[in-house]
Amino acid sequence: MGELSHARSFRELIVYQKSRKLARDLFQVSKAFPREETYSLTDQMRRASRSVGAQIAEAWAKHRYERSFVSKLTDADGEQYETQHWIGVAGDCGYLSRQQVVAFVTRCEEIGRLIGGMIANADLFCGETPTVLREPGVDYIVTIGNMSEANSQSRSLDMPAVETGGLDEFFNGQDE
Repeated sequence: MGELSHARSFRELIVYQKSRKLARDLFQVSKAFPREETYSLTDQMRRASRSVGAQIAEAWAKHRYERSFVSKLTDADGEQYETQHWIGVAGDCGYLSRQQVVAFVTRCEEIGRLIGGMIANADLFCGETPTVLREPGVDYIVTIGNMSEANSQSRSLDMPAVETGGLDEFFNGQDE
């Protein structure tokens, strides 16, 4: 097998693409479920299957921090297992054929293996990305003018010198 290039986005991850396809296919097949299942089985299966891809996307957003990355992938794997459960329930209720259940569960298991591989090799996905733009550092303490007068006044009051940075204009010459 040839060498894979590094993904620049979660959308390029094979596991994400497979999870999206599975969610779409489960959505299509669940359209035929009875109306009374709309707010129970249908909703649960659709939500769990959609959440797999969402959790993978969230993991990608946190790939700078390995523990956060692994935690989100673990959540994605949990949603994948929940999806398997709802597929089984749909089969038990007769809404999916045995062949459909086997096919969907097999796809879930493949997604689970891919997620497991990402978890096992999290170090390959995590850390600083050289192409990430970062804002430049900012100086938060700015010294304006000569502090000698403020320093001498504060020493007489046993207070540390504080640079007002132009706050005198804020008070409009009001005296204490």
